[in-house]
Amino acid sequence: MDITEIETKLTSPDFQDRLQGINALKDYSGDVAIPLLIKLKKDPQFLVRSFVAMGLRKKKTPESLATLLEMLKFDPDTNVRAEASNSLSFFGEVSIPHLQQTFHQDDSWLVRLSILAIFMDFNYPDELLDICLCGIAGDDYSVKEKSIDGLGELASTFKEDLALAQLLTMIDDSSWRIRARVAKALGKFPHLRAREALSQLKEDQDIRVVKAVLDATLAVSS
Repeated sequence: MDITEIETKLTSPDFQDRLQGINALKDYSGDVAIPLLIKLKKDPQFLVRSFVAMGLRKKKTPESLATLLEMLKFDPDTNVRAEASNSLSFFGEVSIPHLQQTFHQDDSWLVRLSILAIFMDFNYPDELLDICLCGIAGDDYSVKEKSIDGLGELASTFKEDLALAQLLTMIDDSSWRIRARVAKALGKFPHLRAREALSQLKEDQDIRVVKAVLDATLAVSS
């Protein structure tokens, strides 16, 4: 698609045309693509704005970074903010403090799950521990569970003692979902305290927790 056709698509009243135009910009340099993408950062359709965020990750420049940060902070739709966080992660280390700050400030479960997934793939134990503790302190169970998974990822890092200590505080949680997730995470820690906690959880009243303990034990032995 030539650039004239793309520009026509991007100004079409049909949002499907605008999506096609955004997708076609992947074949063009940042000098051409970024100004056109930025024009649509406040498009009335959230899906178009999500495509803009995805397009900006492929054109890593100061302008695309600044636009993604703006979308992450100010876009009214949680789907767009989550997509902006994913795209920001492509910028590497420079994105870390922004994503960490967003996790504390944006209580959207979707945004927080996106950021947790990013940090679990990155090697930043300090920051991962920080957002996991924040997520566990929140009210959303999907975020709590993912945060517990994140603590498990800190095994064999210099933050493993703090992560393990936090997990041990939750073995008597009133929710079976939390106890089961804790069991899964504890299986990653080759420590006596973790094994003792798993032994306790193996006697849990809820069979789903017991199954999680057995799965964790099998994962360690395999």
